[in-house]
Amino acid sequence: MYTVQLYDQLSESGLDKFSSEYQLGNNWAFPDVVLLRSFDLANQVEFVNGFDRRSWPELKAVGRAGIGTNNIPVDQLTAAGIPVFNTPGANSNAVKELVIAGLFLATRNIYQACEFVQDIEGTDTEINEKVEIGKKQFKGREISGRTLGIIGLGNIGAAVANAAVALGMNVIGYDEYLTVENAWHVSTKVRRATTLYDVLLISDFLSLHVPLNDETRNMINQNALRFLPDGITILNFARKGIIDEIALCEELRDGRIHTYVCDFPSNALKEFGPRRVIALPHLGASTEEANDNCTTMVVNQIREFIEHGNIENSVNFPTVVVPSDTQFRLVIAHKNVPNSLNRIMAMIEHNIEHMVNKSRNEIAYTVIDTDYQITNVEAIRAIPEVLSARNIHFDTIMS
Repeated sequence: MYTVQLYDQLSESGLDKFSSEYQLGNNWAFPDVVLLRSFDLANQVEFVNGFDRRSWPELKAVGRAGIGTNNIPVDQLTAAGIPVFNTPGANSNAVKELVIAGLFLATRNIYQACEFVQDIEGTDTEINEKVEIGKKQFKGREISGRTLGIIGLGNIGAAVANAAVALGMNVIGYDEYLTVENAWHVSTKVRRATTLYDVLLISDFLSLHVPLNDETRNMINQNALRFLPDGITILNFARKGIIDEIALCEELRDGRIHTYVCDFPSNALKEFGPRRVIALPHLGASTEEANDNCTTMVVNQIREFIEHGNIENSVNFPTVVVPSDTQFRLVIAHKNVPNSLNRIMAMIEHNIEHMVNKSRNEIAYTVIDTDYQITNVEAIRAIPEVLSARNIHFDTIMS
């Protein structure tokens, strides 16, 4: 039996993918699994002063029903040999649709027009007369034929690019780390830029789709903003910290940026009101379908790891998917240092039917299949380089 600590309101249909071997709740003292969405795990008492394995001795995995993991202390969990899973692509359509909606909100003055109509008083005849007089102030712009620059061509960026092409826009994209797999999903009509500034210089609209990390923090800073054409609209449905907000506000005051559409409200942005800044309350992935998709995906990944030791879509562990025709499996997370695997192998008492070892940065993960259960797991855990180790019995799924 495994206990799953739930934070946030996750999809019931997704959680139903757990079998009866899992008990779900929000008040477990020593959970085997933690599942969350926006809950700030990094600020919990177990992590504020450094994670002590003794505080959650049974913890085996942490899963986020979403993409970003800024609310998860990934480095501390990695050091404890605990994989962190996310759900790339599961909310892509939801975010794509909101970005496209943001384009129309910014160009057709929809929000302001709705406010205008709401305030009109009089008979229907009088309302019609006032509408005909007042509608001129909300004349907008069409997006067809204009240039959309996209920074980041992952699952969401690619989906936005393809949708914009379908709407008749010229699209130019930049992604320093574009994978071959993601490249296949980007329309051939999308022009690929070789530098960030190639995109900034020619865009009528700029949409950001990169994760927040040390490299991307304040990527769009004062210097980058100066390369943008006057009258540009910026859309940010990625992460707040990607844009230097102080520099952004200066450009808005100067009138060089026409509109900023984002999913991250702040006090600084309130100065400009909905005519210049359209700030939404983090609605990017807030659809029933995205919640279902993300929860289902992370539950399946957690189960695959707990029950088979396989790892897919982990942000800190290598991808390891190993089919097995044996009854027993030992999975070990250890430091990726010389001779660590030799020390582990010296402790294995039985013949090994199959073994896989993969690494990612400072972490390594080893899967060992045998026909007999390895009984000296505690001794293996005591090896200095070993971060975590557990047995899997494919008949009983015992930890």
